[in-house]
Amino acid sequence: MANSANNNDAIYQLDGKVPVGKAIPFGLQHILAMFVANIAPIIIVASACKLDKMQTAMLIQSAMVVAGLGTLVQLYPIWRLGSGLPIVMGISFTFVSVACFIGTTYGYGALVGAVLVGGLIEGLLAIFAKYWLKIISPIISACVVTSIGFSLLGVGAASFGGGFGAPNFGSATNWILGTITLLTCIIYNIFAKGFYKQLSVLVALIVGYIAAMIMGVVDFSGLKDVPFIALPTIMPFKPEFNLSAIIAITLIFLVSATETVGDTSAVAASGLNRSATQKETAGSIAVDGFVSAVSSIFGCLPITSFSQNVGLVAMTHVVNRFAIATGALIMVAAGVFPIFGALLATLPEAVLGGCTIMMFGSIVISGFQMMSKCGYTQRNMTISALSLAIGLGFTSMPKIFDIFPQLVKNVFAENCVAVVFLTAIILNLILPENMEVFEPEQEEHK
Repeated sequence: MANSANNNDAIYQLDGKVPVGKAIPFGLQHILAMFVANIAPIIIVASACKLDKMQTAMLIQSAMVVAGLGTLVQLYPIWRLGSGLPIVMGISFTFVSVACFIGTTYGYGALVGAVLVGGLIEGLLAIFAKYWLKIISPIISACVVTSIGFSLLGVGAASFGGGFGAPNFGSATNWILGTITLLTCIIYNIFAKGFYKQLSVLVALIVGYIAAMIMGVVDFSGLKDVPFIALPTIMPFKPEFNLSAIIAITLIFLVSATETVGDTSAVAASGLNRSATQKETAGSIAVDGFVSAVSSIFGCLPITSFSQNVGLVAMTHVVNRFAIATGALIMVAAGVFPIFGALLATLPEAVLGGCTIMMFGSIVISGFQMMSKCGYTQRNMTISALSLAIGLGFTSMPKIFDIFPQLVKNVFAENCVAVVFLTAIILNLILPENMEVFEPEQEEHK
């Protein structure tokens, strides 16, 4: 009984010893939570850039390998690369808009070259992070985490409805599948005992997938022409170095860095009940940058920390690095054995949405908890209220940015995290340290 208890407790420890058989389900749960979102940016950008099916399939394969390797480096740092925290890496949605613009305007080679240079710049900034991370106070991190959660709620809702651009979006079928998955997640979480309770997302995804097969909406047609094994292609596109493309991508890398700061803070706060250290935050950003540069060598888009998985950590409190590393290895295997990846890709969006809607809500709550730990001083309330109001409000009406150059619109118009971060930074620098309202001294005698 003692050994069993230790194994159960180890799931909630960074370096607890967890048997492989128990680690795999937790690792698989993390991969299923982000798998579709990991390959979706590649599909969108490849389509916009008019790449053929073979090229797109090759990039999807590389994306899975790069995401898996990036996660392993994040979990088990090499030199200054990696935080050592339970953070899962994947292809970033943040770059989709600007990547489509660059790819269609200057060509896919210019996009690859810009990612290579931009990634190296972000990685170098991370090495010197101790000189600039000081300006990011805890209330700024709390605002960024909260904005990440709010920004993902629409993504979760879109998945619940069947996925962006789905011809049957919002159909009864998608409502049924999303509801079955969500209810399974809630009910399992109520009745399961011990560490099994934290597998609610995996169980819900399996139940939802079975329901989807019964309803005949799982498409296996993409499996017939997929090879069993294939190695990723190095330099499938010749990098071209266009200054405008490099500047645009580098600016988005800075935005991505702010999201990584928030994700790192959220994982430490929700999973470990402490603040992230400066070394951990710098290591997270370094992986973002340098591994993104490696990603470009395989023709892929940049990678970043995945907020979906931050939400999963917040919901389950499972932080064991080995357990999550098994998921990273599954991701690498999905890239080397494309048939495995193609099978995972048959998971319907509505099934995924049934789980992610709860996970993304957990990120919002983590942000609120971080704010409460900062204290509800007038200064903190001003920073959080105004940064969230401007960030969430302005980006919900992107036409408000129409007077600005295209480059500014690409960075800020639909990225509430970037606007929240910039606003919070400015307010933190200009507001006086003591803003509390003091009552005037009352006269002792009338």
